[in-house]
Amino acid sequence: MYKSIVIAVALFNKGATSRGLIEKANKLIDPGGSITLVHVMNEIPPYLAAAVTKEQLLSQRKAIREQLESLATRAKAKSVDIDLRGGRPSENILACARECSADLIILASHQPGMSDYFIGSTASRVVRHSPISVLVSR
Repeated sequence: MYKSIVIAVALFNKGATSRGLIEKANKLIDPGGSITLVHVMNEIPPYLAAAVTKEQLLSQRKAIREQLESLATRAKAKSVDIDLRGGRPSENILACARECSADLIILASHQPGMSDYFIGSTASRVVRHSPISVLVSR
């Protein structure tokens, strides 16, 4: 059993994958444990940044937070936190786990494509660099 679990949440397929990760965490968390849902927003490339308004960014951030709050209601831990970040996903997932003193990271992985063999996937980078246990779900 784990005292602190970080779940990397990717908001695609209407949250089905993330709900599955939360169910796995519910089975692994100690009764007094904590779960942190972390979502990393991709940074907007500089050539597109000028075309995106501040209101659009705030609206997107609000929509993501609402989706995370909805997912958080499914977690059965003593405390459930939401961490919304921007930047490189693998680095931010690892930073969140470090800051939360997590003892497990749970994240999903997809079937690897050609680009994953050259640059690596987020899941493979997290597994390679994590000092704690990582559960990768497919």
